[in-house]
Amino acid sequence: MRLEHDCIGTKQVPDSVYWGIHTQRAIENFPVSGITDGEHPVMIQAFATIKRACALANHDLGLLTEQQAQAITTACQEIEQGKLLDQFPIDVLQGGAGTSLNMNMNEVIANRALEILNQPRGAYEYIHPNDDVNKSQSTNDTYPAASKLAIIRAIEPSIAECEHLANAFHTLADKHIEDITIGRTQLQDAVPMTFGQEFHAFATMLKSDIAMLRAVIPHLCTLNLGATAIGTGICADLRFRKEATQQLARITQLPIRAASDPVAAVTDMSSYMHTADALQTLAMHLKKAADDLRLLNSGPASGFGELTVPARQAGSSIMPAKVNPVIPECVNQCCFMTFGMHTTVTWACSEGQLQLNAFDPVIVHTILQSIDMLTRAMSIFRTHCVEGITVHRDIGEQHAQMSPAIATALNPYIGYEEASAIAKQAAAQRKSVRNIAAESTNLSSQELDNILDPIALSRGLGQTCREHQES
Repeated sequence: MRLEHDCIGTKQVPDSVYWGIHTQRAIENFPVSGITDGEHPVMIQAFATIKRACALANHDLGLLTEQQAQAITTACQEIEQGKLLDQFPIDVLQGGAGTSLNMNMNEVIANRALEILNQPRGAYEYIHPNDDVNKSQSTNDTYPAASKLAIIRAIEPSIAECEHLANAFHTLADKHIEDITIGRTQLQDAVPMTFGQEFHAFATMLKSDIAMLRAVIPHLCTLNLGATAIGTGICADLRFRKEATQQLARITQLPIRAASDPVAAVTDMSSYMHTADALQTLAMHLKKAADDLRLLNSGPASGFGELTVPARQAGSSIMPAKVNPVIPECVNQCCFMTFGMHTTVTWACSEGQLQLNAFDPVIVHTILQSIDMLTRAMSIFRTHCVEGITVHRDIGEQHAQMSPAIATALNPYIGYEEASAIAKQAAAQRKSVRNIAAESTNLSSQELDNILDPIALSRGLGQTCREHQES
């Protein structure tokens, strides 16, 4: 053990760890969720990137020696590469606006840097966690910066997975662009459409989600390094803000910029809300697609039965051979969790009082959790479900041909009232609208074939799936 001290007193810290007294206290203070900061590697790595940029800025400004800066940046790079994740053991739901994780990061970097310099851990007279690693910084500018950088890095694979899923729906749509079915509104028959149009609609929604996710990145690139405690820049070199921002932009190759009003930026949570909004919209669209596939898959004897999703596992411990749509159901649950994230983020973002919002930890935890969950959900949705869907063309065509709603096409020729009577009679007698119209109107057989052709009716204003995708 080694003895360390802080403003409260002294405490023993295990010699085997890189963290120090501030981390040790936080471990004891927050045993709540059972999830540690280290379980969000992207957050830890992003924080190390922030600290590296700050160390380089401080060195260039003559505030750190070459030896100190080199040791600190080397330690940061090791963490960025995924090392020392077990040295970040504090619960994600920590009080203090992220101060505990910032202290944890400062201590781990300082002690690893000391080790690089062949000094013992805790020899802070050579490299101090607060005076050197945290120079010109505060939790209130570095923690949000790390959070936003982590979210950007997490969003990138999510966008890629969303594109893969959209393309899978496009491929399925192209395969079935001429296969007719019946559209439905309020779960009642509407007018004919193709399976291709139905699947293409899912892809279009996902494309809009990709655009929303990309649009939040510029918001997340506005950072506040050098603003320190409340945005006034106390304890920071006046040159540091510009230098640290430039260093981070160079390292990340992102359009990082300094907030125009540093005091406002300390409490402005809008970039988190933009992110939560985009994720909730994505979840809403994923839920829409999963719900529709479950309905169209329903049966096999008493449901819609228009398609079959791949059989993944037995669906019942008592009903033989029952198979459930477990992948769409799993996706649904991930969406429900994301809706909960949005509620949490909304509350947390709205609870900033005066010069600080203290709830960044729960905001970044729930956002990162949702991004990771939705990314995985989209992957299994595509590979375990969408790519293996079997469309039952004959059932779809039968539904379209026998639906009374197809009488809508007769409106321009015989009027709404007469078409309504034909639809009602067709439903009552379980006959096709084509047969009833042949018996009760003066329209010829050829005219009826042309008017009631489901494929022709489905086309209207629509483009093919690939035309839409390219445009």
